[in-house]
Amino acid sequence: MADDCVFCNIVKGKIPAEKVYEDNKMMAFMDIMPANKGHALVVTKNHYETIMDVPDRELAELIILVKKIAKAADQGMAPGGFNIVQYNRPVAGQVIPHIHFHVIPRFKGDGIVLNWKQGSYKEGEIGEYAKNIKSFIS
Repeated sequence: MADDCVFCNIVKGKIPAEKVYEDNKMMAFMDIMPANKGHALVVTKNHYETIMDVPDRELAELIILVKKIAKAADQGMAPGGFNIVQYNRPVAGQVIPHIHFHVIPRFKGDGIVLNWKQGSYKEGEIGEYAKNIKSFIS
């Protein structure tokens, strides 16, 4: 665990949090700066900065917990839908460098906007990007 990591300090009990789930590997707690009511964060107890750093088995357990938290919020809050959000590295919006998923209940008319301007590719460009990505998949 990283001493200067907010989420590691929540895991250690040094920073209080309103926990909704905890086991020996994972934790889920309410976001203190929520995008919406019921916004929860799901984290690993081990410190990993990005999704690429998490061992596959642990990542599988993490996403299963994300589903469990979403289902519990669905039953407990009856939202119209959910956003499951995860950021990697600061340029993509990651503020706390510890793997975490946001589970954000959505309600009709809540005013939350999670969208981006749709782009496009120049001729042949999409194939080049696909080729670059495919070459590193093992």
